[in-house]
Amino acid sequence: MDLKNISFQPVSDIKLIQEHKLKKMLSYLQHFSPFYKKFFEANCVRIDELNSIADLVKIPTISKNDMQQANWDFLCVPKQKVVDYCCTSGTLGNPVTIALTENDLERLALNEYGSFVCAEGKSDDVYQLQLTLDRQFMAGIAYYSGLRKLGAGIIRIGTGNPIMQWENIKKYNPTTLVGVPSLLLQLKEYVLELKTDINTCSVKKLICIGENIRRADFSLNTLGMKIQTGWNVQLFSTYASSEMQTAFTECRAGSGGHLQPELIIVEILDDQGEPLSDGEIGEVTITTLDVEGMPLLRYRTGDLCFKQTEPCVCGRNTMRLSPVLGRKQHMIKLKGTTMYPPALLDLLNGIEEIKEYYVEVSSNEYGLDEVLIFIQPSSTGTELIQKIQSVLQARLRVTPNIRIVSSNEIQSLQIQDGSRKAHFFRDKRVKNSNSSDQPTF
Repeated sequence: MDLKNISFQPVSDIKLIQEHKLKKMLSYLQHFSPFYKKFFEANCVRIDELNSIADLVKIPTISKNDMQQANWDFLCVPKQKVVDYCCTSGTLGNPVTIALTENDLERLALNEYGSFVCAEGKSDDVYQLQLTLDRQFMAGIAYYSGLRKLGAGIIRIGTGNPIMQWENIKKYNPTTLVGVPSLLLQLKEYVLELKTDINTCSVKKLICIGENIRRADFSLNTLGMKIQTGWNVQLFSTYASSEMQTAFTECRAGSGGHLQPELIIVEILDDQGEPLSDGEIGEVTITTLDVEGMPLLRYRTGDLCFKQTEPCVCGRNTMRLSPVLGRKQHMIKLKGTTMYPPALLDLLNGIEEIKEYYVEVSSNEYGLDEVLIFIQPSSTGTELIQKIQSVLQARLRVTPNIRIVSSNEIQSLQIQDGSRKAHFFRDKRVKNSNSSDQPTF
């Protein structure tokens, strides 16, 4: 099935496709999912009464906590049919295993094929993958499989240092880089240090994964601007998670990640579980379609976004998701001021005097939020620290605690517990006595 053609179909036809697949999925869960069999019975869910997407509100939502407590009860096939075991990054607590069948891997390839097509990918492109394909990382195998379906060239470099990335760019002449924005920025800065014009290289597009490059109004945030300034490349933002086994990727318009409607249904819900309208910020809640191994029904991701449903200028008639504006569990209230980590990290990225940083939020003896920012400054001196404090005070209206640390200390903070990637934020607040969540960015 051609994802591109479906996305351009009328909204009414797209809805019919989704509802047909939803009915099949509900029946599949009723027959093969140990978790959902018990869930439907406990919540008096009658799948024969669910005939439309609008009827989903009759079903309670689930969260990552459900998957953490009953991971293997979500498996709908005998383990002999599982061909790949992926694992979540542990962003919202203990990692969860996602078991994929051969059909799921094909669906994953189709998903990324659609994403690359949305980002104007063509078979004559050459993609340099700056991400890992090992350690049960779903994104790596997804991008690789999608590019094979696209018929494009692939250079599997991994998350190596900028020197290696640049040497391979000069050697193989890729047209597109796929990687984490902060690492793409490191590559650019390395090339500038060489006093080389980065625009003389072959790269024309960047597929940005894992970190925000846009603000709520879809303009480039500080990180995105730093990457693009002086580098004539087109940036494409993406949003995905292992649980949903689906990606949302921007088209050239850069106004939100496009839904792939035959792979997933998305709701944006408020705190009471009620659907929100376009432009209203709520929790991304997903229902997977055509997943065989571990399908999910009304799964609350913890990510806060808003949706847009008007047709895109690219001609697609699919829902688009905003950048992730925060995580539901990550809201910080510091001395009466409410903030979310993405805005704080964007601010830190914009302070030139900060070379590297790491943020921790914890609870003090009174149960109130405390924020500690570890900073590796570009130079030393009391005046520099005072300037950083002044900028934070002016922009946040409160001053978090700041601690100056060395390069080695920053690196040990950013990469902890065998993590697959660097994290710049860690939530050390105790949520409740039954939760082991320590969310990280």
